[in-house]
Amino acid sequence: MEPDQPDFLSRFVVPLYNTGDSMVKHFDAFRDLPLPGGYELILVNDASQDDTYARAKTIIPSMPIPVMLIDMARNFGEHSAVLEGFRHTRGKFVINLDDDLQNPVEEALRMLDHLRETGADVVYAYYDEKKHHWFRNMGSWLTNAAATFLLGKPKDLYLCSFRAHNRELIDRIIQYRGPYPYIDGLILGATNRIERLLVRHEPRVGGRSGYTLRKLVRLWLNMFFNFSIMPLRVASLMGALLCVIGVIMLTIAVIQALFFKVPQVGWSSLMAAISLFSGSQLLILGVIGEYVGRAYMTVSGKPQSLVRAVTTHRPRESSVCALD
Repeated sequence: MEPDQPDFLSRFVVPLYNTGDSMVKHFDAFRDLPLPGGYELILVNDASQDDTYARAKTIIPSMPIPVMLIDMARNFGEHSAVLEGFRHTRGKFVINLDDDLQNPVEEALRMLDHLRETGADVVYAYYDEKKHHWFRNMGSWLTNAAATFLLGKPKDLYLCSFRAHNRELIDRIIQYRGPYPYIDGLILGATNRIERLLVRHEPRVGGRSGYTLRKLVRLWLNMFFNFSIMPLRVASLMGALLCVIGVIMLTIAVIQALFFKVPQVGWSSLMAAISLFSGSQLLILGVIGEYVGRAYMTVSGKPQSLVRAVTTHRPRESSVCALD
């Protein structure tokens, strides 16, 4: 971040990943936004596999507003990219939204007004009808259900990437340096002054969502193992339940053998019981191992993100800073 960066009131942080042909429309949405106090657009290219970075660098000089383009050294995921963008912000308010233009930029003005009026630390958007693909909607539903169970999220709060934050909250969550960030988990752990606002949701302009099943699973694992110990508690309860079942089965077998002279036969049932208990033990060990592995990666200093270059543009001025 430049030391003489103008102190605009608001910053927009937008992660880019294979934005492609919709890049021009994305920039156009920010050209004439009537936002008092001024604003800056901070774009974080999360190692896109197409020409997103080249397109952005070509369009930036024509922008009438300040723009910062951060190029990540490799793909670290949306949450790492957004946190890196947050670290390059100043100003009193920070708005995060996706690059697909399904969240109209104009709605951010209403969210900022709601943030000021309520004195909240963060305002989440929610929708009457989501225009996502059914697979993405199902993934969002599962994520929100898991967050309610694991993180104590209020049931009426819908977690999404369209949020408006105040400076104090941003300063708290950017302190997290672990390699497996989950921004909503950081927010829920840093404040309970959370508001929500009904906004429009538009169809996707182009391309498709970058969230595959694999990436959704990785997101859920980050939530499970980095921001909650609930999986350990579930594993402990499972172990206790299996112990009780084992004691009951042993007691039944002993009673049948001593008092009813029932021969203890049944190779199939024995193998089924062994498979059940062995599989459950391996599952519990896997949960513990996941925690240990993540703790090891954190202690060993696995980077949360690495920046290759930062391009800054001010009207009539631009510069590039390469970070090796």
